[in-house]
Amino acid sequence: MTVRIIDGKRLAAALRARVAAQIATLPFRPGLAAVLVGDDPASAIYVRNKDRAADSVGIGARTIRLPADISEEALITRIARLNADPAVDGILVQLPLPPQIVSQAVIEAVDPAKDVDGFHPLNVGRLASGYPELVPCTPAGVMKLLAEAGASLEGARALVLGRSGIVGRPMATLLLAAHATVTMAHSRTRDLAAECRGADVIVAATGRPEMVRGDWIAPGATVIDVGVNRLADGKLVGDVAFTEAVKVAGAITPVPGGVGPMTIACLLENTVTAALRRRG
Repeated sequence: MTVRIIDGKRLAAALRARVAAQIATLPFRPGLAAVLVGDDPASAIYVRNKDRAADSVGIGARTIRLPADISEEALITRIARLNADPAVDGILVQLPLPPQIVSQAVIEAVDPAKDVDGFHPLNVGRLASGYPELVPCTPAGVMKLLAEAGASLEGARALVLGRSGIVGRPMATLLLAAHATVTMAHSRTRDLAAECRGADVIVAATGRPEMVRGDWIAPGATVIDVGVNRLADGKLVGDVAFTEAVKVAGAITPVPGGVGPMTIACLLENTVTAALRRRG
């Protein structure tokens, strides 16, 4: 069996080109504001990549850098200023936040119309109700990758590994909307390997390096690896043991170069969507 490596970089580049072409027709420049609290190196790199991608397609991007010891009240006050700024169409708050801040309170402080991460309860509810507006970027990107892979989702057995509100739960909702038969698995699932072997599609988002082994995967299954984990030697790996899985899967995303580029491209797409809705 010849496995297909799903090229997230190529697909993301095509999506960015479409976003740039759309922005070129607009009489205004969409604005994106990223809020970065503290000096976590991984978060800083991720926000910098988002800024560069936004600038490359014509979105006006800026990063608001705040100290790690900022209070929750002060952070929410700063977000309120961005909510009221007519030049800002999209707001993202880089997670995780320092321990003195309740992340959910901050997420709820973002104007739902500017919530380009799709995390606000109003946007979560719209997605669950079947009337999505701003969809979380990683699950949206995964759906595009599945389409690129030619995965037939209608009636397929899809397994989502991980139940976070950022990836797992919205991912399951999108797969259900595509008429897949969806199972959600997590750290307390009994016989996780057996659940994986019964799936036509696996979306792994556990945050555990190389947890999904090759012999957990049904021959010909489509595997989307959302995980990004840095090992002690500095190597980046996903939640799937790629060198094992590639011998069994029908299609699989690499890490890096799979889901990550699509997440950022979908953020840009969400920013344009938010701008068009806000500005009529």
